[in-house]
Amino acid sequence: MAYFFMRLVPPRSTFPHDGTGEEMAAMKRHAEYWHQKALAGSAIAVGPVFEAGGAFGVAIVEVEDQAAAKALADADPIITSGFGFRFDVSPMPSIILRPQAGTAI
Repeated sequence: MAYFFMRLVPPRSTFPHDGTGEEMAAMKRHAEYWHQKALAGSAIAVGPVFEAGGAFGVAIVEVEDQAAAKALADADPIITSGFGFRFDVSPMPSIILRPQAGTAI
């Protein structure tokens, strides 16, 4: 298994503050998609990041390889919606995870 950092780049720097109804509906499907990936174990952390230059999304995933990470990105409803979002996928050669509750260090 391998880890990947996935950055979701919106179609404009003002998103989500000026998101249309259709875009926000697609974002709801996007959130549901990643929630399912978290429950299945492939998504470690997913969420929005707000910075001065605009918002973007982040996902850290554990999958077989870069092709599997790209497949996760390509199947995301926000990508398939055709609104102009895109993922940048980068490998993470190592990762430090906090132990789960009840797990000894």
